[in-house]
Amino acid sequence: MSLPFEPRVEDHQLLIGAGQFLDDERVAGAAHGVFVRSPHAFAAIRRVDTAEARRQPGVLAVLTAADMQRAGVGNVAVVAPIPNGAGLRVPFRPALAGDCVRHVGDAVALVVTESEAAARDAAELVAVDYQPRDPVTALMRAVAPDAPQLWPEAPGNIALDWPGFPGMTDRDELTRIFAGAAHVARVRLVNQRIVMAPMEPRAARAEYDGVADRYILHCASQSAVALRHNLAQTLGVAPDRVRVLSGDVGGAFGMRTAGYPEYPALLIAAKELGRPVHWLATRSEGFLSDNQARDTIIEAALALDEAGRFLALDIDVIANMGAYLTQVGAFIATVNFARCFPCMYDIPQIGLRIRCVFTNTVPTGPYRGAGRPEANYCVERLVDAAARQSGIDRLVLRRRNLIASDRMPYKTPVGTVFDSGNFPELFEAALEQADIANFKARVARSERHGRRRGLGVACFLEIAGGQPGEGAGIAFPGQSKLLLAIGVQASGQGHRTLYRRLAAERLGISAEAIEVAQGDSDDGVPSFGAVASRSTMSVGGAVIATIDAVVEKGRRVAAHVLEAAEADIAYRDGIFEIAGTDRSIPLFELTERARALAQEGIIPEDLDTRRTADVPPSFPNGVHVAEVEIDPETGDIQLAAYMALDDCGRVLQPVLVEGQVQGGVAQGVGQALLESGVYDDVSGQLLAGSLMDYAMPRAEDLPDISSGFRPVPCRTNPLGVKGVGEAGTTASLAAVMNAIADALPEHPQIDMPATPERVWRAIHNPLQQLDKVHWHEHADPGPGFDDRRQGARKGARIEASPAHRRRARRRRPLGRYEARGQIRHPAHPDRDRKGVGHARDGFRRPRIRPPRRRGRRGVHTGADGRLRRTRRAGPGRRVDPRQRRRRDGRGRHQRRHLGQGRDLRCARHPERRPHARHRRPSLTKPAFR
Repeated sequence: MSLPFEPRVEDHQLLIGAGQFLDDERVAGAAHGVFVRSPHAFAAIRRVDTAEARRQPGVLAVLTAADMQRAGVGNVAVVAPIPNGAGLRVPFRPALAGDCVRHVGDAVALVVTESEAAARDAAELVAVDYQPRDPVTALMRAVAPDAPQLWPEAPGNIALDWPGFPGMTDRDELTRIFAGAAHVARVRLVNQRIVMAPMEPRAARAEYDGVADRYILHCASQSAVALRHNLAQTLGVAPDRVRVLSGDVGGAFGMRTAGYPEYPALLIAAKELGRPVHWLATRSEGFLSDNQARDTIIEAALALDEAGRFLALDIDVIANMGAYLTQVGAFIATVNFARCFPCMYDIPQIGLRIRCVFTNTVPTGPYRGAGRPEANYCVERLVDAAARQSGIDRLVLRRRNLIASDRMPYKTPVGTVFDSGNFPELFEAALEQADIANFKARVARSERHGRRRGLGVACFLEIAGGQPGEGAGIAFPGQSKLLLAIGVQASGQGHRTLYRRLAAERLGISAEAIEVAQGDSDDGVPSFGAVASRSTMSVGGAVIATIDAVVEKGRRVAAHVLEAAEADIAYRDGIFEIAGTDRSIPLFELTERARALAQEGIIPEDLDTRRTADVPPSFPNGVHVAEVEIDPETGDIQLAAYMALDDCGRVLQPVLVEGQVQGGVAQGVGQALLESGVYDDVSGQLLAGSLMDYAMPRAEDLPDISSGFRPVPCRTNPLGVKGVGEAGTTASLAAVMNAIADALPEHPQIDMPATPERVWRAIHNPLQQLDKVHWHEHADPGPGFDDRRQGARKGARIEASPAHRRRARRRRPLGRYEARGQIRHPAHPDRDRKGVGHARDGFRRPRIRPPRRRGRRGVHTGADGRLRRTRRAGPGRRVDPRQRRRRDGRGRHQRRHLGQGRDLRCARHPERRPHARHRRPSLTKPAFR
């Protein structure tokens, strides 16, 4: 049963611009900090010279690794243990690098001044003498025998070689099953690297209370309590000597769960200076320092018998940890990934091997789904491959292997227990809701318009929640108010709305009488954080336990006040009463009486109460169906329809649940079609280092999402709820990619992101090797540029589609960053490259010049992202408003298209500039800051 609908109480302030994000808070006397970051992916640090920076006006301090050592700052990497993972290597991650930097953006020094502008100027004067080493960013090269070694304690760059949980199927048994199987389907899947890119860049304000000898950090988090424990361990102090405060959070999705190197450095600076220190990352800085995600290569095999029954699943994974381990980076790649199997299918035997690998890239951590999307993507792509190989219809194959409802609870080969669910009924309902019966008619309609249409089905199951538990506290401050304290921190989930309504329903009082407090570690409420779709299960369970304890204590106090036996006291709708009489006392009046009695020593305590709840995990599941339309002439992909049918247990607030599903689908579609964090494996530079190069989904990329629910209550928590926050992301990868593969019978093994250029090549050159441009391996088979928004990669000359007359585009090579922050031309390392300018973050970037416009006709992109024709100005002719006229060196007017990429060459005649009809514009995203 759902709670009554009400608008979210959080929304009004955010919509009118009254939210309190960290950079909105200005504190008198606060200094400003800026970090000096490495321009190299891998280099030894010979010397850090801060003398010139210290002499600048307004500079208060310049901190380096030596200052962190003197302050006793320990390892920033506070890593969660992994079952059966005793061999995990946890290298030392410093707050400020002292002897070696291991990824571009590694913090080397902290400059603190009176103003942010002065800090940025002074940071450029910190001279760091680097000795560059050969980096490695690609996973397959990192595990090669001759690969550069990041850590001496991790031979072969292996952080952990994990064989799965104890007691899983041994390798000999798997070999026997696969040898005797009638069909064996195999896939090799790439989950590309994802950049978090939250709306609110990371920021922090550090303070030190000298009287209490206590550190105070203001920053966005997913749990102030969890972050406090992390910081205390890094600083080497007791948790009560650290306080963390969090206000509104502008996007989290896992990246704000644990500590970062900047936080202890800022706290030490605040202590040394005796004043607050404020830091705000730039957008470019976030690309180089915020945790990134995904970045795995999966090889999987599925064995089937003659009837199409699944016999065994064997999975081998290489997961990129980046240069350092984050708190749960290895846990996600191993435990979270493994506990999703066998998803919704009855697979008796499962084998796993997962290698966690160090590379010279930004460390990876949790991002919406955190291992769950990778697991379900693997199984669903594998099931479609098995259908193609066995000749069994993919829907029939799924239906034949779903776990029957009468087998619940179901013990899996990985040791988990699915407590509830009706997978066959959910599957049939999803097919009906998606109108699969009329899909062929929609295919025919698309073909009449010259487009292909594909259908993708994804049956998903994920693990949500689990230990450690969560806490809640209830206090009665007076004036008929109830204060509900929780440890998790909301970042858009609607916690205040949900828990206020939940407590009001349970107590039978008005929701307006309840205030929800969060974001202060001093509240003393145990918490692990708003992660893993666990909040409603864990926090909800703690809220229920706390309310029940309040009512139980209230009965004893009411019995004393009303002079009755405790067994005769009943509670209903905010009133304690003697059953069968008219004698009663309201809850809020009783709390005042209880406080007075406790102060007099008549009763041991008042009604203020704290409780914790350890809730077992739940297993949300569902079926998502996607339909795509593909233009075979251009490779353009349109997500034509998307249907989501989920079992998330009891639905408390349908609007909140639907919003969670839709947001998750949007992020999954972004990964499937657009997003890719690409590194250059020669220099180690992040090529997709800004929103000009890193494509993210827009509203135009999504259809109206049809969502529904078929709840089967969870049996392991008092509310009967299951997680839902990550369901959309977990299911959408496979749903979209299976739909694209369905429309590409020539090349169904296409990998993410399915850019238009990659799709076009799959249609017209399905057998062609597309990695000839030597891309990062995660783009294999890789395009040269995203036909919509993503820029070309280093040195790649790419042919476009026949519809565009094979127009081509060149991207100037980036070259390596040198010690003083300049870019050298690869062909002339003895001199600076031309056309280089400073970016806001102090790094030097190539200055992008617009291409020349010649000829009477050209093409440009409209606001909707589609190609448009444009003509030169003339009587009665329209001109693209982004063009303006300039004079060339000979005094003649020419047109330039503002915001476009570098000069283009004709694919047929590379020695000359192309005629406008042979030219293709650069399609890039605008940069947001």
